[in-house]
Amino acid sequence: MESTAVSTSSLAPDEFDRNVPRICGVCGDKATGFHFNAMTCEGCKGFFRRSMKRMMKEFILTDEEVQRKKDLIQRRKDEEAQREAQREARKPRLTDEQSQVISTLVDAHHKTYDDSYSDFSRFRPPVQSVDTKPVNFSNLMMMYQEQGGSPDSSEEDGSRLSMLPHLADLVSYSIQKVIGFAKMIPGFRELTAEDQIALLKSSAIEVIMLRSNQSFSLEDMSWSCGAPDFKYQISDVTKAGHTLELLEPLVKFQVGLKKLSLHEEEHVLLMAICLLSPDRPGVQDHARIEALQDNISETLQAYIRLNHPGGRLLYAKMIQKLADLRSLNEEHSKQYHSLSFQPEHSMQLTPLVLEVFGSEVS
Repeated sequence: MESTAVSTSSLAPDEFDRNVPRICGVCGDKATGFHFNAMTCEGCKGFFRRSMKRMMKEFILTDEEVQRKKDLIQRRKDEEAQREAQREARKPRLTDEQSQVISTLVDAHHKTYDDSYSDFSRFRPPVQSVDTKPVNFSNLMMMYQEQGGSPDSSEEDGSRLSMLPHLADLVSYSIQKVIGFAKMIPGFRELTAEDQIALLKSSAIEVIMLRSNQSFSLEDMSWSCGAPDFKYQISDVTKAGHTLELLEPLVKFQVGLKKLSLHEEEHVLLMAICLLSPDRPGVQDHARIEALQDNISETLQAYIRLNHPGGRLLYAKMIQKLADLRSLNEEHSKQYHSLSFQPEHSMQLTPLVLEVFGSEVS
């Protein structure tokens, strides 16, 4: 009996023995024939037929259905493109004018700042200390105490100010480069000659301090300008007549500015804002200069929004650095005038340094 119950669904139709009962390979009922590649009964045959119709309906669409699906896909693509366009529109961006201002200032900086410092070899040679031990504020304070509280009482003036000729040449050279940079700031040349001079005389030392941050090292608190002879420690600057009242806040300023990790674009914009300050002594056309400064400030803020999404406080920190520079400028002016009143020291200064720092702008 077992042989009569064997399914014949795996055999071809012409291989069946007509005398052997046909069994449905699906449900085991009496088969009526070979349907859909299997020996099945009428019930299973109908089930397969309905399933095939449903499958055909799903995979074979009418022209109208094909078009509807195409329209749906295109509509979804259009909606996604619209959403993407809205996201792009909400992103901060620079105007063409702002981009041009930044490009002009970066180019101006490159043309007026030689990061190879090759021109330094033309200055009067530096006379630096042979002591290579790093000098910090504690060491300087101790040194001043040992000298009786004032560097003036320790050594003869010629030896004490051994770095004055070299640094005077360096400052004079830096002033020339600041003037060149200022001349390329959009709108600066349109100012009157009197206002250009007033701005440059009042801000030159501040811009020099900003630019010197490029060579400042956080590792040893020094300014490295190429060759070993042009690496300046705090002690070297004291040998040009400056004291801790200036040097301590100056180094703190340099450290703070360095830690902001400004982009080059931000650095040059900050220099331009510093230079275009309408409240400088001797300025006449305050409104025009303020408008130029506002334009640069807006460009800086737009650049920060674009490149520092989480840096909401960066602009405020940068503006605070300008306030710090004002204090440094005031202290520098005091120390310079004290130095220049001594003929043996003032004769070491260059004519340009004497002109820029030697007289008050009224």
